Amino acid sequence: MYTDTDRCVRAVQSKDARFDGWFFTAVRTTGIYCRPSCPAVPPKVENMSFLPSAAACQQAGYRACKRCRPDTSPGSPEWNARADAVARAMRLIQDGVVDREGVPGLAARLGYSARQVERQLNAELGAGPLALARAQRAQTARLLIETSGLPMGDVAFAAGFSSIRNFNETVREVFALTPGELRARAARAGRQEPRVPGTLSLRLPYRAPLTPDNLFGHLVATAVPGVEEWRDGAYRRTLRLPHGSGIVALTPGPDHIGCRLALTDLRDLTIAISRCRWMLDLDADPEAVDEQLRTDPLLAPLVDEAPGRRVPRTVDAAEFAVRAVLGQQVSTAAARTHAARLVTAYGEPVEDPQGGLSHLFPSPEALAGLDPEALSMPRSRRATLTTLIAALADGSLPLGIDSDWEAARARLNALPGFGPWTTEVIAMRALGDPDAFLPSDLGVRKAARGLGLPSTPAALIARAAGWRPWRAYAVQYLWATDDHPINRMPAEGAPS
Repeated sequence: MYTDTDRCVRAVQSKDARFDGWFFTAVRTTGIYCRPSCPAVPPKVENMSFLPSAAACQQAGYRACKRCRPDTSPGSPEWNARADAVARAMRLIQDGVVDREGVPGLAARLGYSARQVERQLNAELGAGPLALARAQRAQTARLLIETSGLPMGDVAFAAGFSSIRNFNETVREVFALTPGELRARAARAGRQEPRVPGTLSLRLPYRAPLTPDNLFGHLVATAVPGVEEWRDGAYRRTLRLPHGSGIVALTPGPDHIGCRLALTDLRDLTIAISRCRWMLDLDADPEAVDEQLRTDPLLAPLVDEAPGRRVPRTVDAAEFAVRAVLGQQVSTAAARTHAARLVTAYGEPVEDPQGGLSHLFPSPEALAGLDPEALSMPRSRRATLTTLIAALADGSLPLGIDSDWEAARARLNALPGFGPWTTEVIAMRALGDPDAFLPSDLGVRKAARGLGLPSTPAALIARAAGWRPWRAYAVQYLWATDDHPINRMPAEGAPS
Protein backbone atom coordinates (compact mmCIF):
# COMPACT_ATOMS: atom_id res chain seq x y z
CA MET A 1 0.00 0.00 0.00
CA TYR A 2 2.87 2.40 0.77
CA THR A 3 3.48 2.85 -2.98
CA ASP A 4 0.02 4.42 -3.44
CA THR A 5 1.03 7.96 -2.47
CA ASP A 6 -2.38 9.58 -2.94
CA ARG A 7 -4.11 6.99 -0.75
CA CYS A 8 -1.43 7.30 1.94
CA VAL A 9 -1.70 11.10 1.95
CA ARG A 10 -5.48 10.91 2.38
CA ALA A 11 -5.07 8.46 5.29
CA VAL A 12 -2.54 10.75 7.02
CA GLN A 13 -4.57 13.91 6.50
CA SER A 14 -7.70 12.23 7.91
CA LYS A 15 -5.69 10.59 10.75
CA ASP A 16 -7.24 7.23 9.83
CA ALA A 17 -6.25 4.64 12.46
CA ARG A 18 -7.35 1.80 10.19
CA PHE A 19 -4.06 2.14 8.32
CA ASP A 20 -1.79 2.00 11.38
CA GLY A 21 0.71 -0.76 10.73
CA TRP A 22 -0.06 -0.87 7.00
CA PHE A 23 2.53 1.84 6.31
CA PHE A 24 4.56 4.52 8.09
CA THR A 25 4.99 8.20 7.31
CA ALA A 26 8.57 9.50 7.31
CA VAL A 27 8.91 13.30 7.56
CA ARG A 28 12.03 14.56 5.81
CA THR A 29 12.16 17.93 7.57
CA THR A 30 11.99 16.57 11.13
CA GLY A 31 13.67 13.18 10.72
CA ILE A 32 10.85 11.36 12.49
CA TYR A 33 8.40 8.67 11.41
CA CYS A 34 4.77 8.37 12.47
CA ARG A 35 1.74 6.16 12.20
CA PRO A 36 -1.02 7.46 9.87
CA SER A 37 -3.24 8.41 12.82
CA CYS A 38 -0.60 10.61 14.52
CA PRO A 39 -2.43 13.42 16.37
CA ALA A 40 0.17 16.00 15.35
CA VAL A 41 -0.54 18.49 12.56
CA PRO A 42 0.09 16.59 9.28
CA PRO A 43 3.28 17.66 7.49
CA LYS A 44 3.27 19.17 4.03
CA VAL A 45 2.76 16.59 1.32
CA GLU A 46 6.12 17.37 -0.29
CA ASN A 47 7.87 16.53 3.01
CA MET A 48 6.25 13.09 3.38
CA SER A 49 7.57 9.77 2.23
CA PHE A 50 5.97 6.41 2.91
CA LEU A 51 7.73 3.25 4.02
CA PRO A 52 6.41 -0.28 4.58
CA SER A 53 7.89 -1.02 8.02
CA ALA A 54 9.28 0.58 11.16
CA ALA A 55 12.56 -1.20 10.40
CA ALA A 56 12.78 0.52 7.01
CA CYS A 57 12.21 3.89 8.69
CA GLN A 58 14.90 3.23 11.28
CA GLN A 59 17.31 1.97 8.67
CA ALA A 60 16.76 5.18 6.69
CA GLY A 61 17.75 7.21 9.75
CA TYR A 62 14.32 8.26 11.05
CA ARG A 63 13.43 8.11 14.74
CA ALA A 64 10.06 7.19 16.21
CA CYS A 65 7.56 9.97 16.93
CA LYS A 66 7.18 10.56 20.67
CA ARG A 67 3.48 11.37 20.37
CA CYS A 68 2.03 8.54 18.30
CA ARG A 69 4.67 5.90 19.17
CA PRO A 70 4.48 4.21 15.74
CA ASP A 71 6.56 1.22 16.81
CA THR A 72 3.67 0.11 19.06
CA SER A 73 1.00 0.08 16.33
CA PRO A 74 -0.66 -3.27 15.48
CA GLY A 75 1.30 -5.43 13.08
CA SER A 76 0.55 -5.36 9.38
CA PRO A 77 -2.45 -7.59 8.62
CA GLU A 78 -0.84 -8.41 5.29
CA TRP A 79 1.31 -11.12 6.87
CA ASN A 80 -1.81 -12.92 8.14
CA ALA A 81 -3.47 -13.05 4.74
CA ARG A 82 -0.53 -14.42 2.75
CA ALA A 83 1.43 -17.66 2.70
CA ASP A 84 4.34 -16.69 0.44
CA ALA A 85 7.97 -16.63 1.55
CA VAL A 86 7.96 -12.99 2.67
CA ALA A 87 4.84 -13.40 4.82
CA ARG A 88 6.15 -16.61 6.36
CA ALA A 89 9.49 -14.89 7.04
CA MET A 90 7.74 -12.01 8.80
CA ARG A 91 5.78 -14.40 11.02
CA LEU A 92 9.00 -16.22 11.93
CA ILE A 93 10.84 -12.98 12.69
CA GLN A 94 7.96 -11.92 14.94
CA ASP A 95 8.31 -15.29 16.68
CA GLY A 96 11.97 -14.54 17.43
CA VAL A 97 13.61 -17.00 15.03
CA VAL A 98 16.33 -14.56 13.90
CA ASP A 99 17.33 -13.86 17.52
CA ARG A 100 17.49 -17.57 18.30
CA GLU A 101 18.82 -19.08 15.06
CA GLY A 102 20.15 -16.15 13.02
CA VAL A 103 19.44 -15.42 9.36
CA PRO A 104 20.73 -18.88 8.26
CA GLY A 105 18.16 -20.50 10.58
CA LEU A 106 15.39 -18.33 9.14
CA ALA A 107 16.42 -19.19 5.58
CA ALA A 108 16.59 -22.91 6.36
CA ARG A 109 13.04 -22.92 7.71
CA LEU A 110 11.82 -21.23 4.54
CA GLY A 111 13.80 -23.48 2.20
CA TYR A 112 15.74 -20.58 0.64
CA SER A 113 19.30 -19.33 0.79
CA ALA A 114 20.09 -16.48 3.18
CA ARG A 115 20.84 -14.25 0.18
CA GLN A 116 17.42 -14.94 -1.36
CA VAL A 117 15.64 -14.14 1.92
CA GLU A 118 17.62 -10.89 2.27
CA ARG A 119 16.75 -9.89 -1.28
CA GLN A 120 13.04 -10.64 -0.99
CA LEU A 121 12.61 -8.84 2.33
CA ASN A 122 14.56 -5.79 1.20
CA ALA A 123 12.54 -5.59 -2.01
CA GLU A 124 9.18 -5.65 -0.23
CA LEU A 125 9.89 -4.17 3.20
CA GLY A 126 12.89 -1.93 2.64
CA ALA A 127 14.85 -3.80 5.33
CA GLY A 128 16.54 -7.16 5.76
CA PRO A 129 15.89 -9.73 8.48
CA LEU A 130 18.53 -8.33 10.85
CA ALA A 131 17.04 -4.83 10.65
CA LEU A 132 13.52 -6.20 11.15
CA ALA A 133 14.65 -8.21 14.18
CA ARG A 134 16.46 -5.14 15.56
CA ALA A 135 13.27 -3.07 15.28
CA GLN A 136 11.41 -5.79 17.16
CA ARG A 137 14.07 -5.86 19.89
CA ALA A 138 13.72 -2.10 20.26
CA GLN A 139 9.95 -2.40 20.62
CA THR A 140 10.30 -5.16 23.24
CA ALA A 141 12.83 -3.05 25.12
CA ARG A 142 10.43 -0.12 25.13
CA LEU A 143 7.63 -2.30 26.49
CA LEU A 144 9.83 -3.51 29.34
CA ILE A 145 11.22 -0.05 30.08
CA GLU A 146 7.77 1.52 30.25
CA THR A 147 5.72 -1.23 31.90
CA SER A 148 8.12 -2.96 34.29
CA GLY A 149 10.49 -2.05 37.08
CA LEU A 150 13.24 -4.34 35.81
CA PRO A 151 16.81 -3.04 35.98
CA MET A 152 18.02 -1.84 32.58
CA GLY A 153 20.54 -4.68 32.35
CA ASP A 154 17.73 -7.22 32.69
CA VAL A 155 15.68 -5.30 30.12
CA ALA A 156 18.53 -5.47 27.60
CA PHE A 157 18.96 -9.21 28.18
CA ALA A 158 15.23 -9.93 27.94
CA ALA A 159 14.80 -7.90 24.75
CA GLY A 160 17.55 -9.90 23.01
CA PHE A 161 20.41 -7.39 22.92
CA SER A 162 23.93 -8.77 23.01
CA SER A 163 25.29 -5.99 25.26
CA ILE A 164 24.20 -3.07 27.41
CA ARG A 165 26.07 -0.73 25.07
CA ASN A 166 24.17 -2.00 22.03
CA PHE A 167 20.90 -1.69 23.97
CA ASN A 168 21.60 1.93 24.99
CA GLU A 169 22.71 2.94 21.49
CA THR A 170 19.69 1.35 19.80
CA VAL A 171 17.17 2.90 22.19
CA ARG A 172 18.72 6.36 21.78
CA GLU A 173 18.86 6.01 18.00
CA VAL A 174 15.31 4.69 17.55
CA PHE A 175 13.48 6.80 20.14
CA ALA A 176 15.78 9.83 20.56
CA LEU A 177 15.64 9.20 24.31
CA THR A 178 17.78 7.25 26.74
CA PRO A 179 16.23 4.22 28.47
CA GLY A 180 16.01 6.21 31.71
CA GLU A 181 14.21 9.08 29.96
CA LEU A 182 11.74 6.64 28.38
CA ARG A 183 10.89 5.18 31.80
CA ALA A 184 10.47 8.63 33.36
CA ARG A 185 8.15 9.77 30.53
CA ALA A 186 6.02 6.63 30.90
CA ALA A 187 5.67 7.20 34.65
CA ARG A 188 4.58 10.81 34.12
CA ALA A 189 2.08 9.79 31.42
CA GLY A 190 0.58 7.03 33.55
CA ARG A 191 1.33 4.34 30.96
CA GLN A 192 2.69 1.86 33.48
CA GLU A 193 0.35 -1.03 34.24
CA PRO A 194 -0.39 -2.11 37.83
CA ARG A 195 2.36 -4.48 38.90
CA VAL A 196 1.84 -7.97 40.25
CA PRO A 197 4.95 -9.55 41.81
CA GLY A 198 6.63 -11.97 39.41
CA THR A 199 4.69 -10.81 36.35
CA LEU A 200 4.96 -8.32 33.52
CA SER A 201 1.86 -6.33 32.58
CA LEU A 202 1.38 -4.71 29.18
CA ARG A 203 -1.25 -3.78 26.61
CA LEU A 204 -1.79 -5.50 23.28
CA PRO A 205 -3.26 -3.03 20.75
CA TYR A 206 -5.64 -4.04 17.98
CA ARG A 207 -7.59 -2.48 15.13
CA ALA A 208 -11.17 -1.66 16.05
CA PRO A 209 -13.80 -2.96 15.95
CA LEU A 210 -13.37 -6.15 17.95
CA THR A 211 -16.21 -8.36 19.17
CA PRO A 212 -14.63 -10.52 21.88
CA ASP A 213 -17.59 -12.84 22.58
CA ASN A 214 -16.74 -15.71 20.25
CA LEU A 215 -12.99 -15.16 20.68
CA PHE A 216 -12.84 -15.63 24.44
CA GLY A 217 -15.97 -17.76 24.54
CA HIS A 218 -14.44 -20.34 22.20
CA LEU A 219 -11.12 -20.46 24.05
CA VAL A 220 -12.80 -20.89 27.43
CA ALA A 221 -15.54 -23.32 26.36
CA THR A 222 -12.92 -25.68 24.90
CA ALA A 223 -10.32 -25.06 27.64
CA VAL A 224 -8.33 -28.08 28.83
CA PRO A 225 -8.30 -28.29 32.64
CA GLY A 226 -4.84 -27.63 34.05
CA VAL A 227 -3.69 -25.91 30.84
CA GLU A 228 -6.38 -23.21 30.45
CA GLU A 229 -8.89 -21.48 32.69
CA TRP A 230 -11.15 -18.42 33.05
CA ARG A 231 -10.41 -16.53 36.26
CA ASP A 232 -11.20 -12.98 37.41
CA GLY A 233 -12.34 -11.88 33.96
CA ALA A 234 -9.25 -13.19 32.16
CA TYR A 235 -8.44 -16.15 29.95
CA ARG A 236 -5.33 -17.80 31.40
CA ARG A 237 -3.16 -20.55 29.96
CA THR A 238 0.30 -22.09 30.16
CA LEU A 239 2.86 -21.53 27.41
CA ARG A 240 5.66 -23.78 26.16
CA LEU A 241 8.45 -21.41 25.03
CA PRO A 242 11.96 -21.86 23.58
CA HIS A 243 13.83 -21.08 26.83
CA GLY A 244 11.29 -22.21 29.41
CA SER A 245 7.62 -21.94 30.25
CA GLY A 246 5.16 -19.19 30.99
CA ILE A 247 1.65 -18.35 32.10
CA VAL A 248 -0.40 -15.60 30.45
CA ALA A 249 -3.62 -13.89 31.53
CA LEU A 250 -5.49 -12.04 28.77
CA THR A 251 -8.27 -9.60 29.61
CA PRO A 252 -10.47 -7.98 26.92
CA GLY A 253 -10.65 -4.18 27.07
CA PRO A 254 -12.36 -1.46 25.02
CA ASP A 255 -9.22 -0.45 23.11
CA HIS A 256 -6.62 -3.09 23.98
CA ILE A 257 -6.16 -6.56 25.45
CA GLY A 258 -4.62 -6.54 28.90
CA CYS A 259 -1.75 -9.04 29.03
CA ARG A 260 -0.07 -10.27 32.21
CA LEU A 261 2.86 -12.64 31.72
CA ALA A 262 4.84 -14.76 34.17
CA LEU A 263 7.93 -16.23 32.47
CA THR A 264 10.64 -18.55 33.73
CA ASP A 265 13.08 -16.89 31.29
CA LEU A 266 12.71 -13.27 30.20
CA ARG A 267 14.32 -14.03 26.84
CA ASP A 268 10.94 -15.52 25.88
CA LEU A 269 9.05 -12.24 26.23
CA THR A 270 8.99 -11.31 22.52
CA ILE A 271 7.91 -14.82 21.53
CA ALA A 272 5.21 -14.93 24.21
CA ILE A 273 3.75 -11.59 23.06
CA SER A 274 3.83 -12.68 19.42
CA ARG A 275 2.02 -15.94 20.18
CA CYS A 276 -0.65 -14.24 22.25
CA ARG A 277 -1.30 -11.72 19.47
CA TRP A 278 -1.49 -14.62 17.01
CA MET A 279 -3.89 -16.62 19.21
CA LEU A 280 -6.28 -13.66 19.51
CA ASP A 281 -5.85 -12.64 15.84
CA LEU A 282 -5.04 -9.08 16.92
CA ASP A 283 -3.28 -8.05 13.70
CA ALA A 284 -6.38 -8.66 11.58
CA ASP A 285 -7.94 -5.85 9.53
CA PRO A 286 -11.63 -6.12 10.52
CA GLU A 287 -12.69 -3.31 8.18
CA ALA A 288 -11.41 -5.20 5.14
CA VAL A 289 -12.88 -8.51 6.32
CA ASP A 290 -16.31 -7.14 7.18
CA GLU A 291 -16.53 -5.04 4.02
CA GLN A 292 -16.11 -8.15 1.90
CA LEU A 293 -18.56 -10.27 3.92
CA ARG A 294 -21.21 -7.52 3.79
CA THR A 295 -21.39 -7.96 0.01
CA ASP A 296 -23.54 -11.05 0.71
CA PRO A 297 -26.98 -9.68 1.66
CA LEU A 298 -27.75 -12.73 3.83
CA LEU A 299 -24.49 -12.47 5.77
CA ALA A 300 -24.51 -8.66 6.10
CA PRO A 301 -26.97 -8.51 9.06
CA LEU A 302 -24.71 -10.78 11.13
CA VAL A 303 -21.72 -8.56 10.41
CA ASP A 304 -23.64 -5.38 11.23
CA GLU A 305 -24.90 -6.82 14.50
CA ALA A 306 -21.42 -7.67 15.91
CA PRO A 307 -18.63 -6.44 13.61
CA GLY A 308 -14.99 -7.27 14.12
CA ARG A 309 -15.16 -10.97 14.96
CA ARG A 310 -11.76 -12.62 15.08
CA VAL A 311 -10.68 -16.23 14.50
CA PRO A 312 -9.68 -17.90 17.79
CA ARG A 313 -6.34 -19.53 17.12
CA THR A 314 -3.74 -21.31 19.22
CA VAL A 315 -0.29 -20.73 20.70
CA ASP A 316 0.94 -24.17 19.57
CA ALA A 317 -0.01 -25.70 16.22
CA ALA A 318 1.01 -29.24 17.21
CA GLU A 319 -1.09 -29.03 20.38
CA PHE A 320 -4.13 -27.91 18.42
CA ALA A 321 -3.72 -30.71 15.85
CA VAL A 322 -3.78 -33.29 18.65
CA ARG A 323 -6.83 -31.65 20.20
CA ALA A 324 -8.60 -31.53 16.83
CA VAL A 325 -8.29 -35.30 16.50
CA LEU A 326 -9.44 -35.82 20.11
CA GLY A 327 -12.51 -33.74 19.24
CA GLN A 328 -13.52 -35.71 16.16
CA GLN A 329 -17.20 -36.71 16.36
CA VAL A 330 -17.51 -36.07 20.11
CA SER A 331 -18.92 -33.25 22.22
CA THR A 332 -16.86 -30.32 23.48
CA ALA A 333 -16.99 -31.75 27.01
CA ALA A 334 -15.78 -35.17 25.86
CA ALA A 335 -12.90 -33.62 23.91
CA ARG A 336 -11.83 -31.67 27.01
CA THR A 337 -11.95 -34.87 29.08
CA HIS A 338 -9.74 -36.78 26.61
CA ALA A 339 -7.25 -33.89 26.48
CA ALA A 340 -7.19 -33.52 30.27
CA ARG A 341 -6.23 -37.19 30.67
CA LEU A 342 -3.28 -36.74 28.30
CA VAL A 343 -2.21 -33.61 30.19
CA THR A 344 -2.30 -35.38 33.55
CA ALA A 345 -0.36 -38.37 32.25
CA TYR A 346 2.20 -36.70 29.97
CA GLY A 347 2.20 -32.94 30.60
CA GLU A 348 5.01 -31.12 32.39
CA PRO A 349 4.02 -29.68 35.80
CA VAL A 350 4.17 -25.91 36.33
CA GLU A 351 3.59 -23.70 39.35
CA ASP A 352 0.80 -21.12 39.27
CA PRO A 353 0.61 -19.01 42.45
CA GLN A 354 -2.04 -16.77 40.86
CA GLY A 355 -4.51 -19.47 39.82
CA GLY A 356 -5.28 -23.11 39.13
CA LEU A 357 -3.07 -24.00 36.16
CA SER A 358 -0.91 -27.07 36.68
CA HIS A 359 0.64 -28.36 33.43
CA LEU A 360 2.00 -27.57 30.00
CA PHE A 361 0.19 -29.43 27.25
CA PRO A 362 2.40 -32.45 26.43
CA SER A 363 4.78 -32.15 23.50
CA PRO A 364 4.59 -34.60 20.57
CA GLU A 365 7.83 -36.16 21.82
CA ALA A 366 6.26 -36.83 25.23
CA LEU A 367 3.09 -38.22 23.65
CA ALA A 368 5.06 -40.53 21.36
CA GLY A 369 5.28 -43.02 24.20
CA LEU A 370 1.58 -43.22 25.00
CA ASP A 371 -0.20 -46.56 25.06
CA PRO A 372 -3.05 -46.48 22.49
CA GLU A 373 -4.96 -49.09 24.46
CA ALA A 374 -5.26 -46.64 27.36
CA LEU A 375 -7.28 -44.24 25.20
CA SER A 376 -11.04 -44.58 25.63
CA MET A 377 -11.94 -43.98 22.00
CA PRO A 378 -12.64 -46.10 18.91
CA ARG A 379 -9.71 -48.05 17.51
CA SER A 380 -9.73 -46.09 14.24
CA ARG A 381 -9.39 -42.77 16.06
CA ARG A 382 -6.60 -44.17 18.21
CA ALA A 383 -4.75 -45.03 15.01
CA THR A 384 -5.36 -41.52 13.66
CA LEU A 385 -4.05 -39.95 16.87
CA THR A 386 -0.93 -42.11 17.18
CA THR A 387 -0.07 -41.63 13.50
CA LEU A 388 -0.41 -37.87 13.86
CA ILE A 389 1.73 -37.81 17.00
CA ALA A 390 4.45 -39.89 15.32
CA ALA A 391 4.52 -37.54 12.32
CA LEU A 392 4.73 -34.47 14.57
CA ALA A 393 7.44 -36.02 16.74
CA ASP A 394 9.74 -37.13 13.90
CA GLY A 395 9.36 -33.85 12.00
CA SER A 396 7.73 -35.32 8.89
CA LEU A 397 4.66 -33.13 9.57
CA PRO A 398 5.92 -29.62 10.36
CA LEU A 399 3.09 -27.42 11.60
CA GLY A 400 3.56 -23.81 12.64
CA ILE A 401 3.09 -20.18 11.78
CA ASP A 402 5.62 -20.59 8.96
CA SER A 403 3.77 -23.48 7.31
CA ASP A 404 2.89 -23.36 3.65
CA TRP A 405 -0.89 -23.76 3.94
CA GLU A 406 -1.44 -25.93 0.88
CA ALA A 407 1.58 -28.15 1.56
CA ALA A 408 0.39 -28.65 5.15
CA ARG A 409 -3.10 -29.57 3.92
CA ALA A 410 -1.61 -32.17 1.57
CA ARG A 411 0.40 -33.75 4.39
CA LEU A 412 -2.58 -33.81 6.75
CA ASN A 413 -4.90 -35.31 4.14
CA ALA A 414 -2.38 -38.11 3.59
CA LEU A 415 -2.77 -39.26 7.21
CA PRO A 416 -5.37 -41.95 8.00
CA GLY A 417 -8.56 -40.62 9.54
CA PHE A 418 -8.08 -37.05 8.33
CA GLY A 419 -11.06 -35.71 6.43
CA PRO A 420 -11.86 -32.22 5.17
CA TRP A 421 -13.26 -30.99 8.52
CA THR A 422 -10.17 -31.88 10.58
CA THR A 423 -7.76 -30.56 7.97
CA GLU A 424 -9.63 -27.28 7.53
CA VAL A 425 -10.08 -26.59 11.24
CA ILE A 426 -6.32 -27.06 11.71
CA ALA A 427 -5.65 -24.77 8.73
CA MET A 428 -7.98 -22.16 10.21
CA ARG A 429 -7.04 -22.18 13.90
CA ALA A 430 -3.50 -23.58 13.98
CA LEU A 431 -1.98 -22.34 10.71
CA GLY A 432 -3.94 -19.09 10.43
CA ASP A 433 -5.29 -19.46 6.89
CA PRO A 434 -7.97 -16.71 6.71
CA ASP A 435 -9.73 -18.54 3.87
CA ALA A 436 -10.06 -21.94 5.54
CA PHE A 437 -13.66 -23.14 5.31
CA LEU A 438 -15.81 -25.83 6.99
CA PRO A 439 -18.80 -26.45 4.68
CA SER A 440 -19.53 -29.85 6.25
CA ASP A 441 -19.53 -28.55 9.85
CA LEU A 442 -22.93 -29.13 11.47
CA GLY A 443 -22.97 -25.69 13.09
CA VAL A 444 -22.13 -23.97 9.82
CA ARG A 445 -24.79 -25.92 7.91
CA LYS A 446 -27.43 -25.26 10.57
CA ALA A 447 -26.66 -21.52 10.51
CA ALA A 448 -26.67 -21.45 6.71
CA ARG A 449 -30.07 -23.14 6.62
CA GLY A 450 -31.49 -20.65 9.13
CA LEU A 451 -30.25 -17.68 7.09
CA GLY A 452 -31.56 -19.01 3.80
CA LEU A 453 -28.09 -19.86 2.50
CA PRO A 454 -27.41 -23.20 0.77
CA SER A 455 -26.83 -25.88 3.39
CA THR A 456 -25.28 -28.69 1.35
CA PRO A 457 -21.45 -28.56 1.28
CA ALA A 458 -21.12 -28.24 -2.49
CA ALA A 459 -23.72 -25.48 -2.79
CA LEU A 460 -22.32 -23.65 0.23
CA ILE A 461 -18.81 -23.72 -1.24
CA ALA A 462 -20.16 -22.17 -4.43
CA ARG A 463 -21.98 -19.43 -2.48
CA ALA A 464 -18.91 -18.78 -0.29
CA ALA A 465 -16.76 -17.94 -3.32
CA GLY A 466 -17.90 -14.36 -2.82
CA TRP A 467 -16.59 -14.36 0.76
CA ARG A 468 -13.00 -15.12 -0.25
CA PRO A 469 -10.33 -14.63 1.00
CA TRP A 470 -12.06 -14.32 4.40
CA ARG A 471 -14.14 -17.51 4.65
CA ALA A 472 -12.63 -18.38 8.07
CA TYR A 473 -14.18 -15.18 9.41
CA ALA A 474 -17.50 -16.03 7.77
CA VAL A 475 -17.42 -19.29 9.76
CA GLN A 476 -17.17 -17.25 12.99
CA TYR A 477 -20.24 -15.21 12.05
CA LEU A 478 -22.18 -18.36 11.15
CA TRP A 479 -21.21 -20.16 14.34
CA ALA A 480 -22.29 -17.10 16.34
CA THR A 481 -25.94 -17.64 15.36
CA ASP A 482 -26.13 -20.59 17.75
CA ASP A 483 -26.66 -20.15 21.49
CA HIS A 484 -23.59 -22.17 22.44
CA PRO A 485 -21.02 -21.30 25.14
CA ILE A 486 -18.35 -20.82 22.46
CA ASN A 487 -20.23 -17.71 21.34
CA ARG A 488 -20.61 -16.02 24.75
CA MET A 489 -18.23 -14.15 26.99
CA PRO A 490 -17.79 -16.36 30.07
CA ALA A 491 -19.71 -15.14 33.09
CA GLU A 492 -17.87 -14.21 36.26
CA GLY A 493 -17.58 -17.30 38.38
CA ALA A 494 -17.92 -19.58 35.37
CA PRO A 495 -16.36 -22.98 36.01
CA SER A 496 -12.70 -23.18 35.01
